Amino acid sequence: MKINKLLPYVGAVVLFLVASLLYFNPVLSGKQIKQSDIDQFKGISKDLVEFRTQNNEEAYWLGNAFSGMPGYLVSANYENDFLKEIDRALRFLPRPADYLFLYFLGFFFLLITLKVNWKPAILGSLAFGFSTYLIIIIGAGHNAKAHAIIYMPVITAGVLQIFQKRYLVGFLVSALGMAMEIGAGHIQMTYYLGFCLIILGIVELVEAIKQKKLNDFIKQVALIALAFSIGVGVNASRLMATKEYAEHSIRGKSELTIDIDGKPKRDKIVGLDYDYITQYSYGKLETMNLLVPRFMGGGTTDKVSHSSNFYREIEKIAGKKAAKEYSKEVLTYWGDQPIVEAPAYIGVVIIFLFFLGVFLVDRKLKYWLVSATIFSIVLSWGKNFAFVTNFFIDYIPLYDKFRAVSSIQVIAELCIPLLAVLGLNEFFKNNKTKEEKLEYVKKALMITGGLIIVGFFLAHMTSSFEGIRDDQYQQYPALLDALISDRKSMLLNDSIRSIILILIAVGALYQFLKDKFKKTFVFGLLLSLVVFDLISVNINYVNTENFVSSRLINKPFSPSKADVEILKDKGEYRVVNFSGNFMNENRTSYFHNSVGGYHAAKLKRYQELIDYQVSKNNMEIFNMLNTKYFILSGDKYELNKEANGNVWFVNKLRLVDSANEEIMNLTNLKTKEEAVIRKDKYKGSSEFLVDSLATIKLVTSNLNSLEYKSSSKEDQFAVFSEIYYGKGWNAYIDGEPVPHYQVNYVLRGMNIPAGDHKVEFKFEPTIVKQGATLAMYFYLLFILVPIGLYVLEKKKLLN
Repeated sequence: MKINKLLPYVGAVVLFLVASLLYFNPVLSGKQIKQSDIDQFKGISKDLVEFRTQNNEEAYWLGNAFSGMPGYLVSANYENDFLKEIDRALRFLPRPADYLFLYFLGFFFLLITLKVNWKPAILGSLAFGFSTYLIIIIGAGHNAKAHAIIYMPVITAGVLQIFQKRYLVGFLVSALGMAMEIGAGHIQMTYYLGFCLIILGIVELVEAIKQKKLNDFIKQVALIALAFSIGVGVNASRLMATKEYAEHSIRGKSELTIDIDGKPKRDKIVGLDYDYITQYSYGKLETMNLLVPRFMGGGTTDKVSHSSNFYREIEKIAGKKAAKEYSKEVLTYWGDQPIVEAPAYIGVVIIFLFFLGVFLVDRKLKYWLVSATIFSIVLSWGKNFAFVTNFFIDYIPLYDKFRAVSSIQVIAELCIPLLAVLGLNEFFKNNKTKEEKLEYVKKALMITGGLIIVGFFLAHMTSSFEGIRDDQYQQYPALLDALISDRKSMLLNDSIRSIILILIAVGALYQFLKDKFKKTFVFGLLLSLVVFDLISVNINYVNTENFVSSRLINKPFSPSKADVEILKDKGEYRVVNFSGNFMNENRTSYFHNSVGGYHAAKLKRYQELIDYQVSKNNMEIFNMLNTKYFILSGDKYELNKEANGNVWFVNKLRLVDSANEEIMNLTNLKTKEEAVIRKDKYKGSSEFLVDSLATIKLVTSNLNSLEYKSSSKEDQFAVFSEIYYGKGWNAYIDGEPVPHYQVNYVLRGMNIPAGDHKVEFKFEPTIVKQGATLAMYFYLLFILVPIGLYVLEKKKLLN
């Protein structure tokens, strides 16, 4: 009997496995998914990965992007990270099928925790995993985000179990889930989940006060806090290193109080810039994408059919061949976000069931899930609902550390299908009469259908259907008119599609209430509707065309003629790629030590150097960064004979009082002769005798260490074309530690005594070791606390 009860759950797991492999079926033939962000990751992480492979140790510093930066948030393994092996074991399927499988599995576990029958639990799990946003982030290569979302339902399940007084299991699930969540390395997702759980806690608190069970609530919250603390604590190395670095990254505080023109800044200087935070803000009307997939035209570019107005107009202008080509990527999106991979479509059937759940589900769960959903959507509007967004940026801790506020919709991605399935589960119970259920079905239909109809008319009344990129079509007014007409057609067609799907779902539930359809048939029909609804949208954006040979994935970039020629130079130098935006690509970093790069947490001082000096075409900055080559195109490059080299002696130090003076003094600085340094950080001599025979040169280097040979008759001051980072780099002369200084805003400088000397820099971050030691204490708690809970439960001291 017990085996028979277990079989549906085993079957569900098998179904999830098969569904994952079928959707991403090219992995069965050894192909891999081509992800643009992963290509960028492989470019910037190449140094770290190669060092790890060759030396069997971690570097924690990379040299191939931004002239050098800590690698904590790029690619890093940490000591005592034992749970990483469990995580790897769970992701046994080939990527990205592993992520999809764990989407399903984690949500299924959450639903079972809430005592949902296995049939609607399967439906809900497939709905969650196939939600368009969750598929799209995989296609785009946001692997860390997908990885973090996997464990969000698990953590939620653990918290709910604790509130259900299943303390031992709840603690283990919460602690393990949080440990895995943090290990996934996308703190923004974890932060947003925190809001969802806080709202749950508020609902539980109100309920505890009403039922006079405040002591139980305090005990439960304390246990949740302990579980989360342990989950966080076992990741101490990762988190402590990240926190230390974050203060120096673009998410930290700037010392500058002036803008690039030297005028006083008006914006705040802590955290990210407001425009950067809110750049990806969801439009209020764009929220309709949740239930009408191409309400705003789909992704930034979408394929249009041969019967579209755009295709026919192109055919008139340039012929059939051009029409076929240009119709593959048409700027159909007419919202305000800079780039949209695809609409964040949750599924109209799921939305309908969500509203059904509002009428059927237990008050406590309903209040939590509806409140969290509204909270998520409102905050996703960002600058389009500035009053709320500004409050959170100014007053809620850490909110200003994250960009792309639209990402907070992950809470809605979790809560909407959860309430939908809870509602469906209640629908098939006998707690309500058939008449009541029919009334609720009608109300859910009116709300969902009403939203679609109102949204349709609002779009036509308030918008011209023009997009932010439409100037690309301005030279062909008829073509733009055709595109606008197609956008309207997409809205109409998908609105009708959504209404038809709702009516089919309503019809199935109605026939069940009239005893015309069996429960199993209705489940099967609703499951088919949900899967069809979502997959038919998803395959337009992530499909077999995204998969390529594994060889192309392992080597994402091919060297250009310019790269090949530059690589013949075996010296130590840097390259800047002017063929595009050199501060927004890692292709160059794949082949060379690049002045530029692409990363969401680059060093703040380095970005400021680019903004305040490089943007003004200050060639001395490129010289001091040892920029030996400028790539102009795939075939062309230029040699910069004025590059300063790896290290040089200067004759004079300009002593300045502030960061403002420090960066503005670079405007007219002859970097081979002088260096800028802060008075409050340097107390030595500022002038040095010219020694024409003095030499200093780089002898050996790797990511963790640099060795130089110095020879001079007089004391000198050396400037090293290496990025200053005082939280790990230590300097030595003849094996003895010596101070070194931040000069020229971003570089390293050091007093070199007369004579012949060995000068070394070693990257020795103590924070990693400290974190590894602290993590072991939390692992010990991870073992001891469950033992204590087990004893207390046996003695019935926890009830």
